[in-house]
Amino acid sequence: MIGFLQVRPYPFTQPGVLSGERHDAALTTPGAASPHIVEPMDAAVSVEHIREAARVIDPVFLNSPQFASERLGANIVLKVETVNPIRSFKGRGTDYLLQRLGDEKRELVCASAGNFGQGMAYACRKRGVRLKVFASESANPLKIDRMRALGATVELVAGDFDDAKDAARLDGRLFIEDGLLGPIAEGAGTIGVELDAAQPLDAVFVPLGNGALVNGVGTWLKHHTATKVIAVCASGAPSMALSWRSHRAISAPSNTIADGIAVRVPVPEAVGITEKTVDDVMLVSDDEMRAAMRSLFYESGLLVEPAGAAGLAAIAQRRAEFFDKRVATILTGGNLTEQQMRDWIY
Repeated sequence: MIGFLQVRPYPFTQPGVLSGERHDAALTTPGAASPHIVEPMDAAVSVEHIREAARVIDPVFLNSPQFASERLGANIVLKVETVNPIRSFKGRGTDYLLQRLGDEKRELVCASAGNFGQGMAYACRKRGVRLKVFASESANPLKIDRMRALGATVELVAGDFDDAKDAARLDGRLFIEDGLLGPIAEGAGTIGVELDAAQPLDAVFVPLGNGALVNGVGTWLKHHTATKVIAVCASGAPSMALSWRSHRAISAPSNTIADGIAVRVPVPEAVGITEKTVDDVMLVSDDEMRAAMRSLFYESGLLVEPAGAAGLAAIAQRRAEFFDKRVATILTGGNLTEQQMRDWIY
């Protein structure tokens, strides 16, 4: 049996869980006579697990800076997730996932556009777990080099990120899919804990890729605040926006500079959860993200990749609506090559 989660959805079960919990879900090891049960683990996102994650995640990823900005007529909080060893928020979810998987050593496989793979590599190296990452041949070479430097074996495949996911599923190792496993979203949800603790917010703008970040942050905020959660997709990769509006997973072409949110084939379970964690979904263009990147660099001294700047681009779109309001956005990553910096910022 190929090593990935067996999916069998159940209906809504209990308070604090925004997706049905599959009580019989098992992580399976290739070649095993029967599934090895580590812990029931699925796409469900639990407030209690987010609270636990805030206690146990590697401190290097927690309590990231929150910068104030009064650009665009709004009181903007910039949640900076680029000042950690992998320069992105992904380390929160991957560290909590490996914590939940326990100490037993196993070989893992995942697919990544680059930042998730770095997070997995960092968490696996810390625990002595072997990791193989599948990535597109067109992936950011800096991110590929960083994954390898952190100890991962990286295999490049023709096509895009979703083609890399297809290859990873067939590898035979235990497949870890970002967006499908609740602990990844729960780790990312600790960003919501920190935003909530710092100040009341009218809205949070969250870049939307596979859904783990917005589902984690949205789960926490919806249980503790009246803050609006506004997800942001690239207009060149609108599959998650189309899926949210249609209440079902819809694939769509992906052509954007924002590799971190360049989703062509959504994770259905993640789409289902967004119905309870997201108030609205916006689209921003590559030009708008480039403008936001330049603004962050020249006005705030922050180097942010396109997906990480998507939230600020969305705030700029809706500046009239949020004039004189307090809003936040999560700057999700800052992994750029020198050429990308020259092309998009300087």
